[in-house]
Amino acid sequence: MTETPAATTPLEQALSRLQLGGAIFFRSEFTEAWSFSSPAAEGEFAHTVEPDADRLIMFHIVAKGSCWVAGPDGERHRADEGDVIVLPYGDEYEMGGTASATSVPIFSLLAPPPWTTLPVLRHGGDGDRTDVVCGYLHSEDPLFDPRMRAFPSVFVVRLDEPAAQWVRASIEYALASSSGTGASDAASKRLPELLLIEMLRLHLASAPGAEHGWINAVHDPALAPALACLHARPEHPWTVSELAHEAAVSRSLLDQRFRDVLGLSPIRYLTEWRMHIATELLASADLTVAQIASRTGYDSQEAFSRAFKRRMGKAPTSWRADRANP
Repeated sequence: MTETPAATTPLEQALSRLQLGGAIFFRSEFTEAWSFSSPAAEGEFAHTVEPDADRLIMFHIVAKGSCWVAGPDGERHRADEGDVIVLPYGDEYEMGGTASATSVPIFSLLAPPPWTTLPVLRHGGDGDRTDVVCGYLHSEDPLFDPRMRAFPSVFVVRLDEPAAQWVRASIEYALASSSGTGASDAASKRLPELLLIEMLRLHLASAPGAEHGWINAVHDPALAPALACLHARPEHPWTVSELAHEAAVSRSLLDQRFRDVLGLSPIRYLTEWRMHIATELLASADLTVAQIASRTGYDSQEAFSRAFKRRMGKAPTSWRADRANP
């Protein structure tokens, strides 16, 4: 098994301390045309996978083909072979192929849990096939608290080599080890945890303040409530006074905590967070530039485009085209 590099940056160090458990894998084989919906991974279903878990973290690795996934807001995100879909809060979602199809509930395709052997989910018509490897984990860390919303409800990580090679090898090993009956050794149980941590690292590498220990900020009693506001409503024209009120601290204290922990003022962090969201949406979501501008708090597409070009060096449409055709 190939190991991930030793943690060196504050972000990697914080991620290496995450406590994750309850990891399982199972395979899905879909053929066009197909679509299914899944309820939130909480309550009874979460307890089936892990008795102590109230909610699960989900991720799907597209091993072959392509698909789309939509979280509670209905926005579709594209995922192609080698991409990893992460649902950090176990929210309800829908997934489908390239052709139009009527969505069916996922539990109509599976035997009800608990499973004596890990199921292989098969669904669709007689068209092209998409293979997806699904993983479930749980964590009590505030990073995965739905109230914090440090992540989007669903996001897609696109891997470059050698990360893509490592993921492929890890998945092959885990599935071979489980032989359809669940991972039986410590290494294969640890693989989903390592995979998720690597996906979080790649996603958060461009987050504002990541180099200062971004994850530590969500545990900070002064910063956490303010960050929750910014993450939940990035389109709102927040002021430092509003954020300080939400965090129940003084304006000066909140401003200093942002600078000390994240290396940014609150408003600078908001601007950088909006750009972080914008790049994720441009890379995977089927949204227009105007829609992304509105989602990230800009009054017009032109204002958003100017801000994006200042930050990223390219206009949004050019940046998106380059991502689609590397």
